[in-house]
Amino acid sequence: MNINRIFCIGKNYADHVAELAHLGHAADGECVVFMKPASCIVPVGEAIVLPKNVGSIHHEAELVVLLTGGGRDVQVEEALDCVAGVTLGLDLTLRDLQTQLKNKGKPWELAKAFDCAAPLGEFQPFLEQDLQALEFSCHVNGVLRQSGNTAQMLYSVARQISILSQTWSLQPGDAIYTGTPAGVGPLVAGDTVMLEGAGLGRHEWVCT
Repeated sequence: MNINRIFCIGKNYADHVAELAHLGHAADGECVVFMKPASCIVPVGEAIVLPKNVGSIHHEAELVVLLTGGGRDVQVEEALDCVAGVTLGLDLTLRDLQTQLKNKGKPWELAKAFDCAAPLGEFQPFLEQDLQALEFSCHVNGVLRQSGNTAQMLYSVARQISILSQTWSLQPGDAIYTGTPAGVGPLVAGDTVMLEGAGLGRHEWVCT
């Protein structure tokens, strides 16, 4: 299934919100939603071409779910019926620029939707595993950077799907990056980044 749209959920792990609080990224009690174009995707095996002269570029490891559709006004109790596949991905962020934009009250697209901003692992079939009990990790150059469990989400996957469906008619091929735990950090050219999780596969990219 080709990717149609990429929805991203921000501030969905309290420990990540806490680690960025000094930059003004405080929790506000609302589900944060933004989007990336499908052209941001970097499949496994292709290089992540990092933009140059833009300040710090952070990795954010996330569970990603692929939808079969669902339409409008999906109820939380029925939301997981819309899930076709699961994997891991990276929401790459130009952190310095994002902070500047956020402090000025401007949209985040320049910091979130640039080329190669959405490395995406290979989807595994969704077999009704518990999406709120999945452990995953991110290693950079063999060193553990992020380790999270989806049980720590502030908004469950089912609730995310329901929230999105209040505004958009969900379609086959829509993907949701579901938020990142603490431990985000910089990537530079030459780094190798690897994501893995039980039932979620092992996915690796080289940055150039």
